[in-house]
Amino acid sequence: DLSDRNGLLISVEVKREANPHIVLNQLYKHTKLEDTFGVNMLALVNMRPRQLNLKEMLFYYLEHQKEVVTRRTQFDLKKAEDRAHILEGLLIALNHIDEVIRIIRAAESTEMAKNELMERFELSELQTIAILDMRLRRLSQLEGGRIEREYNELQELMASLKAILADPSVLLNVIRTELLEIKEKYGDPRRTSIEMQENEIDYEDLINEEDVVITLTSSGYIKRISADAYSAQRRGGRGIQAMNMKEDDLITNVFITSTHRNLLFFTNRGKVYRLKAYEIPDAGRNTKGMNIINILPIEADEEIQCVLSIGSIEDGSYLIMGTKQGVVKKTPLEDFANIRKNGLIAIHLREEDELLQVKATKGTAEMIVVTQDGMAIRFKEEDVRPMGRSASGVRAIRLREGDEAVTMDIAVEGEQLLVVSENGMGKRTPLEDFRLQTRGGIGTIAYKVTKRSGKVVAARVTNDDDEIMLVNSDGVAIRIKADEVSVVSRNATGVILMKSKGDTTVVSMAKIKKTPDEENEPDVEEIDSEELLDRDEKHFDNEDITDMDEFKDKEEKFAERKPKKEEEEDEDLIEELLEEVTEDLESDDADDADDADEEDEE
Repeated sequence: DLSDRNGLLISVEVKREANPHIVLNQLYKHTKLEDTFGVNMLALVNMRPRQLNLKEMLFYYLEHQKEVVTRRTQFDLKKAEDRAHILEGLLIALNHIDEVIRIIRAAESTEMAKNELMERFELSELQTIAILDMRLRRLSQLEGGRIEREYNELQELMASLKAILADPSVLLNVIRTELLEIKEKYGDPRRTSIEMQENEIDYEDLINEEDVVITLTSSGYIKRISADAYSAQRRGGRGIQAMNMKEDDLITNVFITSTHRNLLFFTNRGKVYRLKAYEIPDAGRNTKGMNIINILPIEADEEIQCVLSIGSIEDGSYLIMGTKQGVVKKTPLEDFANIRKNGLIAIHLREEDELLQVKATKGTAEMIVVTQDGMAIRFKEEDVRPMGRSASGVRAIRLREGDEAVTMDIAVEGEQLLVVSENGMGKRTPLEDFRLQTRGGIGTIAYKVTKRSGKVVAARVTNDDDEIMLVNSDGVAIRIKADEVSVVSRNATGVILMKSKGDTTVVSMAKIKKTPDEENEPDVEEIDSEELLDRDEKHFDNEDITDMDEFKDKEEKFAERKPKKEEEEDEDLIEELLEEVTEDLESDDADDADDADEEDEE
């Protein structure tokens, strides 16, 4: 408290890591530092009570002032006219003073004198009474001059009052002058400010804006945790525990966002819900969070399939939606400006279809769709016309039997498509290797699916500055720099990105932008004595094998370095590698196979 004789002064010191704007908003919210005074502007208008706004209140006040000033002016004018009438009679009497005195002296009574004066000088009764009541001392020449001056002043006053009544602009100027006189007499400098609108402190203003990781499991448990809780590691590491999950539960969504951004939750049934990121409960890294049904009113047959983080609703933006049956739909983002608490229909799904992915675009992007069998198609967004929320969409890719789409992303020139399989293998392929096609085709090979790699679970468009986060079915997460993932051809399997133990598989992948604090952070790779041999095996697995002779040489080197007790396991591994190389050689012609018959379903 720094208050002194000069006034009140309070200084608030905040911690170094605190946001002073948030602290100030909290003071506004919870103290009298900023206050609002409510005014019930109820008034009688034409003898009826009405609730008025500020403009109406000022209008009716002005109308009332017009009426008041008009009636006052009429009263003053009547009073001035009456006085002037009396003075006119007195001036007549002064001008004929000798004759007036003679008539009064000759009259036998006051009544006879009054009648004689009225008849002789054409005076009114009021004027005559005023003359008879006049004292002799007022008959002097000096008193006559005073009466004449008063009469002239009354003539000027009456002219001014008549002008007020005749001209509305003069009437308004009188009201303005009187209000300024009141201000000058009673006004003092304002100590507070009046805003155009009430600045209600929103709860969002009390929340510090920071990057957070949002995780959602298949059982519907959701939570947020600061992005700083995860540090980057080299590929092939074991990762850190992202959340503590119950048995048979797995993470289905993980992404990075800001606490102040809007989250659009799209369900498998094509509905959309909206929340602020800070409304997601903040929990520790090893806790499971809160079930989504306690936050969103989702129905029993609904599951959160996709979560989209957006800043604000802008004109000209679109949402591109993709389904598991390879259908794509484009809807203006402004159609989702008003999402009810119980959700909104985002897309009308065909039978046995589910919503897969949603992306925000400006209407001129190029899209790429990837399937679990490793096929992909790249097409222009303009090929998909804008549709309403209840539309079903059109075909993006023709799927083979048993195949389904796993991801849809925006194709950015100069970046790479990073594909991850369920067994933790992945690779990057330049987007230039995927030629632009008309939507509805079968696409081209994007990933070589083998028994060892498993099917494709996720794919994202990345660049060298990006990082990705992989999460397996045990809830273990790992962050990997994108530039550490090998860039290979479309018809390749890639390298091991995340090791899997037992029946664990990779279930999701999220793209992460590198933060400034992490640019200088050292890379971490945990290695113990039991993993030394695994490291050599990983080195062997990471190499791209395309030549049969080279493969045999590597096979011999690898066999010499392994203990004899693992020879049986080596034979299985060699058989898988032989099968993979053989399939690579046979798939050259199938790589460019497209379906010429394109179908446009609406």
